[in-house]
Amino acid sequence: MPHLNKLRTAVPGVPGENIAPASLARARTALTVFFALDGFVFAGWVVRIPAIKEQTGSSASDLGLALLGVSAGAVVTMTLTGRLCRRFGSHPVTVVSAVLLALSIALPPLTHSAAALGLVLLVFGAAYGGINVAMNSAAVDLVAALRRPVMPSFHAAFSLGGMIGAGLGGLVAGGLSPTAHLLALTGIGLLVTAVAGPVLLHHPVTVTERTAATPKPRRLEGRTRQLVVLFGVIALCTAYGEGAMADWGALHLEQDLHAHPGIAAAGYALFALTMTAGRLSGTAMLQRLGQTRTLVAGGTTAAAGMLLGALAPTVWLALLGFAVTGLGLANIFPVAVARAGALAGPGGVAAASTLGYGGMLLGPPAIGFIADWFSLPVALTTVAALAGGAALIGYAARNASAPQGT
Repeated sequence: MPHLNKLRTAVPGVPGENIAPASLARARTALTVFFALDGFVFAGWVVRIPAIKEQTGSSASDLGLALLGVSAGAVVTMTLTGRLCRRFGSHPVTVVSAVLLALSIALPPLTHSAAALGLVLLVFGAAYGGINVAMNSAAVDLVAALRRPVMPSFHAAFSLGGMIGAGLGGLVAGGLSPTAHLLALTGIGLLVTAVAGPVLLHHPVTVTERTAATPKPRRLEGRTRQLVVLFGVIALCTAYGEGAMADWGALHLEQDLHAHPGIAAAGYALFALTMTAGRLSGTAMLQRLGQTRTLVAGGTTAAAGMLLGALAPTVWLALLGFAVTGLGLANIFPVAVARAGALAGPGGVAAASTLGYGGMLLGPPAIGFIADWFSLPVALTTVAALAGGAALIGYAARNASAPQGT
């Protein structure tokens, strides 16, 4: 994002004074910790879905509707979080959302019906949606302050947290109840927030000056709205795939390919591992290939990987497909959200994130119903279709995004 290079940042109350590099470094570290915590907590829930499905006696379609609670709660909150960030600042909203996320993760294993599960997942989803918009808004400001396209590194932390959370979940799945496991995650989440929260709160980043050549974030009107919606649709296509892997990947391995619960949990961990690797290399990839090629290559790779993951006859081939899918999806969502944020600030992040998580809103019930009508492997091929769609939209948007500095 070359147009961000001319942004200056200042400590509130000291207009025009550049933030010290050490302060930016501490803010970046604390924000990275929150991205990792978000992925860690979410993955802890994901790997216990098969056990909680059995506990609640849910069918595939019942589970899909219950899982809708996560996305519904997230989408509703995301429509409000952009305003909260503009009023109170993205750093305080991130910290408060992290506390709510840590507390709400303990609720799902306390349920014994699909309806009750769906209700508590609304709460979990609300906290999850809030922290995602707030963190990404803070990250957009840091990208501007650091003058480098480092957004993928924050999402790499999310994926790394997810990999660790899924790996740990796989290790304890056989010997620790979902209740004990997710309650432990509450304690970890509150502890991490208590340590990283004060650091983030004491190192705000505020964009205070822009040159005439730098587009000012605007209200979502006209061309700005169209471009934000376009990037939001790209995010939707890929969030659908991430949500499918989270909600249905372990179940596919365990139910359709008869994998051990530990191996099934490792499927999401492998997906998160390759996504982490892809995002760690994302800054270099963006600098070398540019946005359009990164989006097209990612969508095409993810489509091929998910076809293999969904239709492979053996566990090991399916795991390979999951790995390729993670590599392909890695940088699409962060690039889309970063571009929306650069165009319209927290409002752009909120709008693109809301559209993106609409993919998760659509995904759980859609895959559940298709699985009941046909089979889960067939349902998972829709991930490949939407990843291919993201590649096509990314290519079609090459001229629309070029005037904004891509």
